[in-house]
Amino acid sequence: MKLLALEFSSVQRSVAVVVAGADGRPLATGEVVETATGHGMKPFALIEEALRAASVEREQIEVIAVGLGPGSYTGIRAAIALAQGWQLATGVKLLGVSSAEGVAAQVQTDGLTGKFSVVIDAQREEFYVADYEFGPGGMRAVAPLRLGTLAEVREREGAGERLVGPEVARWFPKGRVVFPRAVRLGERAVTRNDFVAGEKLEPIYLRATAFVKALPSRVIPA
Repeated sequence: MKLLALEFSSVQRSVAVVVAGADGRPLATGEVVETATGHGMKPFALIEEALRAASVEREQIEVIAVGLGPGSYTGIRAAIALAQGWQLATGVKLLGVSSAEGVAAQVQTDGLTGKFSVVIDAQREEFYVADYEFGPGGMRAVAPLRLGTLAEVREREGAGERLVGPEVARWFPKGRVVFPRAVRLGERAVTRNDFVAGEKLEPIYLRATAFVKALPSRVIPA
């Protein structure tokens, strides 16, 4: 399998190509990472560079895996739109992967063991939090992704819990900054087959969506 992974949920955006054998184990990878600056991201240039690094042609890509966040809504939407267009044009298979899981996988690669919490900014002084544990059996999710307040996460930091995530040290000085990486996302995706249609890809967003209906237009007397 030749898989393209897109991870645009944080300010460190990345694209990776993962080539896997019949057993699903990665045989080769190529990854490109950049720091986002406003609207200056050039996703197609990143993709072409990653393809060159892995010596894979665009037409050889069989699966695209997308980091669904939580995180930068604009970045995640850009990745989803790109994957949807690719599927319409070529029929490529699509997968969605939690970016919080991607952070946890990167922590595992960095060699951290034991329990820790992935913390991602949710705005409004709230944070997405998911708990994991690494042991002899590998990575295990301890508590699912949920919303927590600033005060709650500070209390956890004060109790000695280990916090990791993109830009986590901005709010929690003892936190360890770890970004989700496309190559980690791709390595996890090559073992999956729960493919979805493009229209089914949606950002992970735990808040209920609320719309306020606009008031009717006023008619100004002549």
